Amino acid sequence: MNLDLRTVSESEYPEWLRAVGTGFLRAAAPAEDEIKVRLAHTDLSRVRGVFEGERCVATFRSFAQELTVVGGATVPADAISAVTVTPTHRRRGLLGRMMAADLAAAKERGDVVATLIAAEYPIYGRYGFGPATWTTEWEVDVTRAGLDLRRPVPSEADGGRIDLVDGAEVRKLGPALHDRLAARTPGVISRDQRWWEFNTGVGVPAADGWKDPFYAVYRGADGEVDGLAVYRADDNWGDAKQPLNKATVKTLIAATPAAERALWRFVCSIDWITTVRSGYRAPDDLLPLLLPDPRAARIVTQVDWLWLRILDVPRALEARTYAAEATLVLDVQDTAGLTAGRFRLDASPAGASCVPTTESADLTLDVRELGTLYLGDESVLRLRDLGRVEESRAGAAVAADAALRTGRRAWCPDMF
Repeated sequence: MNLDLRTVSESEYPEWLRAVGTGFLRAAAPAEDEIKVRLAHTDLSRVRGVFEGERCVATFRSFAQELTVVGGATVPADAISAVTVTPTHRRRGLLGRMMAADLAAAKERGDVVATLIAAEYPIYGRYGFGPATWTTEWEVDVTRAGLDLRRPVPSEADGGRIDLVDGAEVRKLGPALHDRLAARTPGVISRDQRWWEFNTGVGVPAADGWKDPFYAVYRGADGEVDGLAVYRADDNWGDAKQPLNKATVKTLIAATPAAERALWRFVCSIDWITTVRSGYRAPDDLLPLLLPDPRAARIVTQVDWLWLRILDVPRALEARTYAAEATLVLDVQDTAGLTAGRFRLDASPAGASCVPTTESADLTLDVRELGTLYLGDESVLRLRDLGRVEESRAGAAVAADAALRTGRRAWCPDMF
């Protein structure tokens, strides 16, 4: 039978959703309430599937997103999710067909980049994506951390306070706080109203088994909410009636270092909690080093996270700022033909100009390497030494590194 790639109609959506479950190794068919909830918040014009007759055998979805770049500006992104190919239909080029159709539409729409979270590392480089942020998760042995548990959190010197609130309060306070985080953190992606509802239990399908977490907000001396921690705790006691409970942080965002420090100290000082799992953090998070004994925090996960695909080189490079002045001619190669070319970048801390040029290239690189470098998290020198960036002018890699890198590492707090 023919394998027909098409956008998914409302009547086909339950079958598409079933195929998504199959691809992610969930055998149960989606429940009616799940179908209804997800359909209400899905733009079907950006949902694609490959059908063999009436059966969906491959899935692909994208949606509108804003990505914060270095300097605090945002660019429109084509966020890609729900990518699957049914095991019986692997190695037939179905993902390539879906990806080509989506990226062409994104380019036509004017999106500057495409983004995704890669389930498997080897897949997406061949479509021009590169890992642009990494994430680290720590597990803290609170009993070894050296914290003075008699000390109030936050201390009186901080001038702030921590309050426990409910989900309704988070939905009111969270969006403005997230905007402040995004303004200072490259790699942060937008959260719409539906994100805040879904992540506070509103409209979650019954099959997901929602259980309310704890929500803690940090208010600065002026009363403004500067930070939010969301965590859950288990109930585990030893044979000698000793508490052995673990707190697992679902998210912790802060607009100020004081808020970040106070919230981590708070989570690590809760009575009965002996272990804290940090959730996915930036690799240079404050957490381990703010402990008196950083060895109490062991890394349990360190992995690539947000992947980027540049769709418009001039707009992407002009959107961000740079740590140093540099003039570079970049020869960007793109086998998909979406954004290949030679570009002159005149960069400075105030901004940049990027235009097509016929000048000789200083650096030659694939669009996937440009995506890896874009948020300042990777070293041009490292990619040069790996043979993934070709340096034609001596010193160009050093100059590019000085301009592109950032003082703190890029971080994407969310999965999508």
